[in-house]
Order: sequence, then structure tokens, then C-alpha cells
Amino acid sequence: MFSSHGPSVRELAVQGLSSVERGYDLLAPKFDHTPFRTPDRMLDAVEETLARREGTFGAGLDVCCGTGAGTGLLRRLCRDRITGVDLSAGMLAEAGRRHADDDRVDFVRADARDLPADLADSYDLAVSFGAFGHFLPSERPALFSGVHSALRPGGLFAFPIGAPIPPSSPVWWAVAGFDALMRVRNAVWRPPFVMYYRTFPLSGVRADLRTAGFTVETVPLEHFGRLPGGAPRWRLVLARR
Repeated sequence: MFSSHGPSVRELAVQGLSSVERGYDLLAPKFDHTPFRTPDRMLDAVEETLARREGTFGAGLDVCCGTGAGTGLLRRLCRDRITGVDLSAGMLAEAGRRHADDDRVDFVRADARDLPADLADSYDLAVSFGAFGHFLPSERPALFSGVHSALRPGGLFAFPIGAPIPPSSPVWWAVAGFDALMRVRNAVWRPPFVMYYRTFPLSGVRADLRTAGFTVETVPLEHFGRLPGGAPRWRLVLARR
């Protein structure tokens, strides 16, 4: 599951008993050697789809940027300023080292639910990868409203979302078990570590995006194929201000 350069079981346990911010500060130096990093295959699929549909953009915002995997995509798609935002100083430090060769890129430590006012009306494309499990459903409106405010009129918020996992799949039981374990952990241990896999359904996400002021469409990410019934395994959500 992890490479020899990844975290040990003890390190993961310490992270899991910390807050989200502190946990990622601890994990940051080894994060890219874990399965938690967004795979290049997903990043390439999103980049190709955006480039084909939209062309290039002006300024780009990487929401919950982590170590900057999505920032690389923005460097190729955007002509102007690129900003990565994350709560973890450790993850931002890793991202800064990775993208130190591009003076268009800057990183801001901030809570994505409360983006700094000076980012408002500044970006043409916002992306986010692998972070939405850290937000409870009640927190999505603040998250989406903040991204909406950061975009210029006509700006696009893009992110991938997977098809629902059927209960007949072993994966469904694995993620359901993980979510249940996290709920127990957060009920008995402080600070909480919010990370759930089944709290981001497309129907609820679409409704919250529209409430925040976006118009919403989805396009299949055909790179990942389709389910037996014909539905795409992954979609790209395109929410436009």
C-alpha cells in the first residue's frame, strides 16, 4: 500500500489521533509516497478534459492544494497567477519546494471555508482534488461560497467525483467501515479528525453549488470507463460563476 519512503504504521496512528491540520503537518514530508495523493492518471484526465473543452485560462486557484499535485495542472492550463490554498503549513512547505521554479505560483495558508478577502474576484479557474472528505455536509455551503467569491464572473470551479459505490461491492463495505470507525474516533477523542468517504454525493453537491450561485454541469471522464449499466465511473463537475 505504501512505498518504503512512506509513513510507518505508528506515524499514521499519530496522525490519525491529531487534528486535521496537525495530522497533515506531520504527514507532509511523506505524503507523496502514500495512496492519498491524487494519482497522475486522474490529474491528466482532468487536465485533458478542461483543455479540450475550455482551452487555457487566466489565473488559477488550487483549493486545499496539499503538496501541490493540482498546482502542476494549473501551471500548464493557466497563463497568469496561480495560488494554492491549504490549512496545513507542512503541506504548503512541500508544495512551495515542488513549485519553486515558477514565480507565478504563490501559496496561502488559509481555511478553505473562510478564504481571505484579498482573493476575491481574482481567478478564472479553481480546482480541488481529494480534499472534500475533510468537510462535513454542513460545511459545504461555506466552502462553495468562498470559491464562488474567489472566481471572476464566468470563472470555473472544476473537480472530479466518482460514481456511487453499490453495496454489493467490497469497496462499499470498506469505506463504510472506515467512516464508521472515524465517527467512533471523533466521538471519543479530541481534537476531531474529519475524513469521510461517503459524505459527498453528487446530488447534494450539485444542490449546494447552485445555492452558492453556480450553474452546474458534469461531463464524463471517459479515461476511467463506464459501469455495467453505462454510467461513467468518474465525472468532472464544472461549476461556473
